[in-house]
Amino acid sequence: MTEKEKAAAGLLYNANYDKELIADRIASQKKCKAYNAIDNEDTEKRREAIKNIVAQIGEGGYIEQPFYCDYGYNIKIGKNFYSNYNLVILDCALVTIGDNVFIGPDCGIYTAGHPINAQQRNEGLEYAYGITIGSNVWIGGGVRIMPGVTIGDNCVIGAGSVVTKDIPSGVIAVGNPCRVLREIDERDIITQQ
Repeated sequence: MTEKEKAAAGLLYNANYDKELIADRIASQKKCKAYNAIDNEDTEKRREAIKNIVAQIGEGGYIEQPFYCDYGYNIKIGKNFYSNYNLVILDCALVTIGDNVFIGPDCGIYTAGHPINAQQRNEGLEYAYGITIGSNVWIGGGVRIMPGVTIGDNCVIGAGSVVTKDIPSGVIAVGNPCRVLREIDERDIITQQ
């Protein structure tokens, strides 16, 4: 089993010496560097460039610069996606993002983790657990989403939260660690006065 196959299976793997993974990361870094250098006003060129980085991005998807990812080919994004500045996705495993997701500035989505055991960690071993973000989700600025987390549909994740556990659909969740504050309901509808 290759190191890439181990990563995809959620097993411990070593990305530091595997030629295929190193080459994939370097290719992604080059693509991200080129994307981040595109003039802000050239939205069409940016749209085309991001399609060459991530595996999938739906219609109306837009990622502000700068954007960084490990591989890109493990990122699948639905339609009408928007990310503000400085999104980092460590996509050592699959990252699936639904439709109508909005992400604030300076957020991180991290599928990669390292063993608690120092000997294993010092050997360069790591693991990768996929992350799923449902549709109609708003993620506030400075949020960090940890390996293996699923965020349900119709959620709001408060700014600065560190999401370490699954979040059910239809809730506001905040904090470090992120916890459900309450369900979203009629009181959250803003009416014009």
